Order: sequence, then C-alpha cells, then structure tokens
Amino acid sequence: MITNLNIKNFKSLKEINLPLKNLNLLMGLNGMGKSSVFQTLLLLKQSRDLGRGTINLNEWCVQIGRGKDAMYQFNNTADDIVFDLTINNDKHLKWNIEYEPDTQHLETKDKYSNTELEECSLFTANFQYLKAERSAPQDDYKMSSLEVLKDKQVGIDGYYAVHYLFAYADDEVPKELCHPKAKSNTLKHQVDAWMSEISPGAKLNTDEIKNTDKILFDIQFETENGFTNSFKPKNVGFGITYVLPVIVSLLSANKGRLILIENPESHIHPKGQSQLGKLIALSASYGAQLMVETHSDHILNGIRVAVNEFHKAEDNLGISKDEVNIVYFEKVTTPTEQYTTKTQIRIDQKGELDEYPKDFLDEWSNQLLKLL
Repeated sequence: MITNLNIKNFKSLKEINLPLKNLNLLMGLNGMGKSSVFQTLLLLKQSRDLGRGTINLNEWCVQIGRGKDAMYQFNNTADDIVFDLTINNDKHLKWNIEYEPDTQHLETKDKYSNTELEECSLFTANFQYLKAERSAPQDDYKMSSLEVLKDKQVGIDGYYAVHYLFAYADDEVPKELCHPKAKSNTLKHQVDAWMSEISPGAKLNTDEIKNTDKILFDIQFETENGFTNSFKPKNVGFGITYVLPVIVSLLSANKGRLILIENPESHIHPKGQSQLGKLIALSASYGAQLMVETHSDHILNGIRVAVNEFHKAEDNLGISKDEVNIVYFEKVTTPTEQYTTKTQIRIDQKGELDEYPKDFLDEWSNQLLKLL
C-alpha cells in the first residue's frame, strides 16, 4: 500500500505531502489540483521506460503535453519535479525529474528494477483506474482476453465492464462486500443488488453473440409479476452504464489492489450516490486501497454513515475511522505565485468531521439562505 505521496513542482503542486490510508477522498472546487495528484501516479504507471529513467508525458493514461506543461509555473529555481512514494511505511520510490520545457519525455537519474517497482500495486496488474469520462451506452461490447481474462481490468473508461461481468458472473464476492438483499454472493447477483440501490429493480443481462468477439448487454426491471421486456442501454440513459464499471471494480477488488476513480457519482441520483459511498467504504475496509476524486457530498456522507455503522455495530460492517483520509484542496494566491494547498480532515467514530473549510459542504446552506 502507498502510505505517503510527496509531490514537488508538478503543475499547481508546489509541494504537497499526502499521508494515505485505505480510503482516500480528494475533494475541492474545480481546478484546485485534485486531478494533478492522480496524474502523478498515472504518469509513473504509463511510463514504459521508467526502469531506464524516462517519464512519458503522453500515453494511454494521461496526456500532459510537454515539460513546460508539467513544471510548476512559478518555479524560479533549478529544482526538479519530484515524485516520492512511500510503500508500507518503510520503502521509498523517489524520482527527481529533470526539467526540459519542450520535450514530451522527461529524464530522471533514479532507476528501479521491475522487482523493486512491483512491490507497489501501481506497477502491477493489481491496479485499476477509472477516468471521469467513461464509455457511453452501446448496443454490444467487444471482448478483450488481455484486459479482462489476463489482467482482470475493466478498462480506464469502463468499456470492458460488460465483458468482465459476463466472464466472472459466477465468481463469489467476499462476504464483507455483499449486499444483504442479493440472491447470492455471485458477482452477477451482487451487481444487480447494488445496482438496484441506484436504479430500483434493475437486472443486468450479458450474453455472448455466437461466432463473434462481442457481448450483448441489456437491462430489465423487476415488476410484481416478474420482469419487464429487455431494454437496450441506450434507451435507459447514462447512469447505469456509467456506474457499472465502478460497481464491478469495487466488488472485484482484492486485498492490496490499488483503485483510482474519478467522479464515481456521474449521472447518479443523490440516493444512489450515498449507497455508492457505502460500497466504496466496504471495498476499502476489505483491504483495497482507493483514491477517489469526487465533488459529491452524498458520496462523502455515505462513507460517514459507513464509519458510524462500523463503530456502533456488533458485526463491524462498514469502515473504521482510522482507514479514512479526507483531503480538501484549495489554491493560495500571492503577489508572486499561485499554488495548491490542502486541508486534512479527520473523521471520528460517529462520522463527524473535525473541519469544514470554506466551500466544502456549505453550498446547500448558501442557496437556502438566498430563499429567506
């Protein structure tokens, strides 16, 4: 597990030190630096020549541009860009990255063997990244033996979640992640149960189109006498398609897996967002490490409820307060520079927060006051 991330001179991150836990929630207004934290890890992940000391700025995970786009704008010294990961509180993987303004590849003197890198889940297949812009609804979905069957990935845009659900439908989900109303502990029934918290009565069907490398995907809804006819994803809207890879990734997480998710709340009703927050908490409590970038107070409140339930329930369903890390990002502007700063927000066993920075959870009250 990554237990600390230190970043210097990268984009708006003049210097940020982030202690990390099982569940890390990154919050703040747009353009405050949350995505830059994700991009630090994604740059390392996508750099095929990292072992030889090369950082690739434009690859499959993220496209930064050139060196001048990566360097902190107000750095007037000869300081390098620095990425420093602490693994399991004792091992450091640190890169001092030399600045070259016009190149798409930056060099570092720091080199590590594959064996050293693979001590961190970021550099193995035990990693999943879901970007904010996920795959739109399709009539059918291509299969991928590499992404799904070999690496057990759903794709960075979630496109392969349908194939994943088809391939592993009968796999058992750990009981710690199971929905109490599901028909069984299989991935198929667990996805249906958690999806029903978002779209009541939803039943997802997958089937291979014979003699092709494609999967057919449709949706039914439970009625008093059975189920409706099947609906194509395009006729149901974006919500189910957008959240499916999130739910599949969370239910399939094993201990030690690193999962980065941008905006899990996209196209989801507030009630469903709260339930998604609970599933995020359960997945992290089971042993995965999650980094979640969100603008949703409902996601946060679902996690807060999961903390409260953990500490008051005899069966300890939920997540311990000690496994939750909430970070709020803002920007400081001075006469000579502008840079990201952060507030570490602690949560107690009741789910209460110790700080409420400006613009954190106050927009409901702000708008309500305008009606008085």
